[in-house]
Amino acid sequence: MGRIGFVEAGGGDAVPIVFLHGVGSDKSVWRPQLDHFGMVRRAVAFDYPGYGESDCPTGGTRDDFAAAILAGMDSLGVECAHVCGLSLGGVVAIAMRARARKRCASLILADTFAVHPDGPGIFERSTEASRSIGMRALADGRIDVLLGGEATPELRTECVEAMAAIDPAAYRIGAEAVWLADQVERARAIDVPTLVLCGTEDRITPPALSEELAALIPGAKLELIERAGHLANAEQPALFNAAIDSFLSATAQKTAQ
Repeated sequence: MGRIGFVEAGGGDAVPIVFLHGVGSDKSVWRPQLDHFGMVRRAVAFDYPGYGESDCPTGGTRDDFAAAILAGMDSLGVECAHVCGLSLGGVVAIAMRARARKRCASLILADTFAVHPDGPGIFERSTEASRSIGMRALADGRIDVLLGGEATPELRTECVEAMAAIDPAAYRIGAEAVWLADQVERARAIDVPTLVLCGTEDRITPPALSEELAALIPGAKLELIERAGHLANAEQPALFNAAIDSFLSATAQKTAQ
């Protein structure tokens, strides 16, 4: 499987939480969550194959990514975790649950979908741009759509630099994994506690797609993150973290009953 890049914080006996990034970023986007959740439990953010500190992929489907993250969990001794994925990360989280249900204590699916109505179009446009103008120009051109109105200049710079650093071939593999996904039946089969989150200003995977996703998953809870775009976790970390805290607390109470 090769090396899988990761960064972690915290420890203790509570069920760990695993974070999975989107197609245009890497594990560093989860720093606000590692700092927060690492105070009470083990928190781990992974890179996908070809991203960040991970080796180049031997396979490029969303199921290959799911297998790589499960292998990364194995290497860290994480048998079961709450799995939080944003955008592509949500797609991979659903694939992980389909592959290894017992490894997922719960799912937190942020700014993502089961199937995107314009997925093929986004895939074609973004992968063509990665070839024709390069990743930095693609990042510069995409940042205004990616982030909401309250994103700081510092966050904008961090997002552009992270996307510009992605190997174009790895980006195209990730783009195929996310934008061509159709996991409607997998979503319907989810039978672990699930929280669906979405920024109210998300223009890439708008709230309507999260509403559809939550409706597919039995018992799923939907919560919107006010004043956030597609990177809700980085734009409004306090609101994002609080929503997960509340969800994990309720999940623990139900498990204890």
